[in-house]
Amino acid sequence: MKLKWRGSYYNLIGKWGRIVRSKGLDVGKEIKIRWFNGCLHFSVPQQVLSVPPLQIIPAAVVQHDQWPIRKVLTLSDVDTNHPFLPLARRSVEDHILVHWTPQQRELLRSEEQVNLNARDVDTGEIYVMKLRWRGNYYNLIGKWGKIIRSKGLGVGKEIKIRWANGCLHFSVPYEQQTAIPATIPVIQQQQRQEQQHDEWPIKKAREQLRNELQINVNARDYDTGDSFLMKLKCRGSYYSLIGKWGQIIRGKGLQVGQEIRVRWDNGYLVFSVPQ
Repeated sequence: MKLKWRGSYYNLIGKWGRIVRSKGLDVGKEIKIRWFNGCLHFSVPQQVLSVPPLQIIPAAVVQHDQWPIRKVLTLSDVDTNHPFLPLARRSVEDHILVHWTPQQRELLRSEEQVNLNARDVDTGEIYVMKLRWRGNYYNLIGKWGKIIRSKGLGVGKEIKIRWANGCLHFSVPYEQQTAIPATIPVIQQQQRQEQQHDEWPIKKAREQLRNELQINVNARDYDTGDSFLMKLKCRGSYYSLIGKWGQIIRGKGLQVGQEIRVRWDNGYLVFSVPQ
């Protein structure tokens, strides 16, 4: 097999798919790993299944006002350049896959993605989408970019999801706008104008990062006092700091396992690597 370095993870690849199929591995099973005599040893203990007595369980009544999955949208969730909606594995398995047949779940496990129908409860529109398995997450892809644009989704909005009648239903409730009184005291109006003026640079920077997916930042090495012009780049669930990072690695002699500390201070990204 191969051990491949992927930033914060090391991936074991090569014959893993064959091992998954031959051992019948599934979500929730535990694998034990150790290194011994120049070889990686692994084991997946077999679980002893006890047959419970047959019970008649009444079918649960589906209430259409229940939304077991709720998520507040983040910047990466509404990125139309890389459109996908990641949902926590446990939520999907507990509230969506539990309604699927064993054959459907097996197809998802073997193919790592399946087609499904998704219905926008707010508009009645139906989309053909894909549910893709990605480790601790299931990504909803396909028409997510179109949904973002058509519904005008943004950071901070909440999406509600449930599975019913063989279909994924979702809703993003429209916020009710409250009327603002026509007469506003002069002092309050000035305070609002000053507040808006103070927040403008932050809003502009966030807007640029959202649209262009990267922005220039000034970085300062707290240990040496050196300053660098770098870029903060949006990478889906991560933000990558690029530009002069290779120079910093070589200059500070950074190695795997060392800790870097980062904070924002007076318009600078300040970092330190304690010796």
